[in-house]
Amino acid sequence: MTKNIRYTLLSIRDMAVSAGPFVFLAVALLALAYWWLDPNPPKRVTLATGPAQSAYEEFGKRYAKALAVEGIEVVQVASEGSAANLQLLREGKVDLGFVQGGTSDYTDTDEERLTSLGSLFVEPVWLFYREESARKVTATATLSSLAQLQGLRVNIGTPGSGVPSLMIKLLESNRIEPATIRLSTLTQTPATVAFLGGELDAIVFASAPESLMVQMLLQTPGIKLMNFAQSEAYSRRFAFLSPVRLPRGVVDLAGNIPPEDVRLVASTTALITQQKTHPALLQLFAQAGNQIHGGAGWFKRVREYPNIENNELPIAKEAERAIKTDTPLMQRYLPFWVANLIERMWLVMGIIIAIMLPLSRIVPPLYAFRVRSRIFRWYGQLRNIEVRIATEDNGKLLAELDQLESLAEKVSVPLSYTDELYALRSNIHLVRRKLQRT
Repeated sequence: MTKNIRYTLLSIRDMAVSAGPFVFLAVALLALAYWWLDPNPPKRVTLATGPAQSAYEEFGKRYAKALAVEGIEVVQVASEGSAANLQLLREGKVDLGFVQGGTSDYTDTDEERLTSLGSLFVEPVWLFYREESARKVTATATLSSLAQLQGLRVNIGTPGSGVPSLMIKLLESNRIEPATIRLSTLTQTPATVAFLGGELDAIVFASAPESLMVQMLLQTPGIKLMNFAQSEAYSRRFAFLSPVRLPRGVVDLAGNIPPEDVRLVASTTALITQQKTHPALLQLFAQAGNQIHGGAGWFKRVREYPNIENNELPIAKEAERAIKTDTPLMQRYLPFWVANLIERMWLVMGIIIAIMLPLSRIVPPLYAFRVRSRIFRWYGQLRNIEVRIATEDNGKLLAELDQLESLAEKVSVPLSYTDELYALRSNIHLVRRKLQRT
């Protein structure tokens, strides 16, 4: 039994040595393909969000939680807002960032270096004002036109938020000189504190309704939300704006907040990324976006967002696929890193298999040649002895023959080749008898 195991191991060893170069070549090709394709994403990614207590910050936390499940650390980079995020992306300081439509005019360089993961949600322009301040302007204490802001103290946010440039465009479209309004550019939290304290008459910012600041102000007594009666007209004048409606009672049904439908204008916010960001990361962010932004909300229906409409930059193919289709089949049953590895390597693996299959046909002949060479190598010495029979001393030749036979007995070959080993030994005996006859 031990000998059988020995012969089996010997056969396996010979096969391994024969196939070794081809296995090495296949492994080398796979390693080269892995290095070239770089299928697995980095474990750390930076995401530009926004100021504290903003919707951007809240969404950033949700993305971080979603990607942590796959072992990816999302480092949130706080900023002043949309315009600041775009600048961080242009400078290459972050991998991804939330950018509001209309924040900036994209350049050719931006289109070459940046790409979009789709429109995630709408950000209405929220213009809150104090009821007592509005009473100085109109007897109804209700504002419905930007022209009514003249002479009031209005905070339009920091330049990094993108809202100041948007408001200037809206004011100019109404032929209102910004100088006729007492504008300020405080950050969101200090501005809100000043607004509630009566130091400001109105405050403007663009944010998703998930913002805690928005929800708080909507339910604060004495604070009203301006109705953009001309929302449809604004959307026709500015391609990046859409008319939206805040339904009556959507904030608080029991309290009937708001007491009536409010018309607003809104821009669409997209998740922008560097072209060089790893494709697997883009896929993860896009899939997370479906979960985070796919539900119903104040301004959307289920699965209305994310979408690939109203984007100012090209859509990444990973995002388009994630938005249009369900989770890939392999990801439903395998860990993401395994499914991603297979998905990105299958084509290369197919090419390598196509190359190696014809080459693998060389292995059996090479294996046979390797085994037989242990036997055939002695035939040269045996032939040399036979040729020298007529010219040299038989005693010397018999000694060489005995040594050759001793060495031949130590040759080990797989059982399937023992017939050739015994043929060598038989031929040695034939030469021995020939020597003995002379």
